[in-house]
Amino acid sequence: MLLIGNGRVLTRDPAMPYLPDGGVVLEGETVLEVGPLAALRESYPEAEFLDARGGVIMPGLINAHTHIYSGLARGLSIAGNDPANFLEVLEGTWWNIDRHLTLDGTRASAYATVLECIRNGVTTIFDHHASFREIPGSLFAIQEVCQELGIRACLCYEVSDRDGEEKCRQAIQENADFLQWTLDREDDMIRAMFGGHALFTLSDRTLDQMAQANSGRTGFHIHVSEGMNDVYDSLQNHGCRPVERLLHHGILGERTLLGHCIHLGPDEMDILRETGTMVVNNPESNMGNAVGCAPVLQMLQRGILVGMGTDAYTHDMLESLKVFLLIQRHHACLPNVAWGEDMDLLFRNNAAIAAKYFQKPLGVLKPGAAADVIVMDYPAFTPFSEENADGHILFGMMGRSCRTTVINGRVLYKDREFVGIDEERLHAWTLEQAKKLWGELNHRTY
Repeated sequence: MLLIGNGRVLTRDPAMPYLPDGGVVLEGETVLEVGPLAALRESYPEAEFLDARGGVIMPGLINAHTHIYSGLARGLSIAGNDPANFLEVLEGTWWNIDRHLTLDGTRASAYATVLECIRNGVTTIFDHHASFREIPGSLFAIQEVCQELGIRACLCYEVSDRDGEEKCRQAIQENADFLQWTLDREDDMIRAMFGGHALFTLSDRTLDQMAQANSGRTGFHIHVSEGMNDVYDSLQNHGCRPVERLLHHGILGERTLLGHCIHLGPDEMDILRETGTMVVNNPESNMGNAVGCAPVLQMLQRGILVGMGTDAYTHDMLESLKVFLLIQRHHACLPNVAWGEDMDLLFRNNAAIAAKYFQKPLGVLKPGAAADVIVMDYPAFTPFSEENADGHILFGMMGRSCRTTVINGRVLYKDREFVGIDEERLHAWTLEQAKKLWGELNHRTY
């Protein structure tokens, strides 16, 4: 039993949203009780005490869309790669990287990503993986790293026709094999979706093969209308817009998650609402790729469940929280929009997305919820209360404010030190894999 206390508690539970001097009691993999620290100390005198040192005790953060395969790209420059549009970004950078990823490269990318997530208070990830050099076993390699380090993850593989029929077949099979593996084990730490890349890289035949291989067992995780080339391809080659095309192939539904959805028409939004299909916004990535601003406010007004991801542009969800507000206000030319929606995306909607896949409630501190807790260092120099806590988070905290991360009841990161994880050894091995990858990409030795 673990008692985390000596701090402000933000629960995200409407029944008891805030405690100025509270604590959280964890029993195994779940939250046992939340309440005033003095009362909890009296009720559970035998509990191990984890001192929050005056920080803010919160539920672990959820990243609803990231890409582990980009984990070794930090600082990388590929000779001759100077993209002038989104397709050139894909071809010159990301597809180039994943075509060179071995299974060891995938593992190294997973180590780099998961360590950064834990350090930034992210306790659950929805990953969308691609490693077209070595596809079979890649999701299992990521799963092994996630279980070794202790993060909660929902994984899928990015099916695409871009590298030919055999690679496409292997990608479909990897999704199907891993999905069945997760269903056989019913482990609430590892779940599976069925992944697909953007529609302009997927034929009608491939979409049908994906639907058949999945056979309704899970939802799909697919990039949709991230760039206008996706829209043009659907209109010119299939006679409909991207969301309509997914509808025709039976891909949409309450457990399907569509990434980006920047260039949507009103009819497509109506389809998403009527099918209950979810969307995940990635504001920093969209700005970095110069592909536009997603109509998130309009989607929310129509009743579409929209969450927040990073597309691996960062592993800091609070950084994305800041950027979402800026891009939406800049796009609307209004300084008074998107505040409530911003908070809902990260703290409410991501939890609702996770609830489609994980059994225990995530993103909340209440009895029976998953024992995923973070402590943020935050010495407030202005009044801090239930009414303005979100303002303090938006303008005062970053992911690196995280001092302690507990996932599934395990203390993985305490007072800014990893617990039971040999970070130095993992970094050294990951660096060697990065040097191999960079060397192949640039035909030189690092």
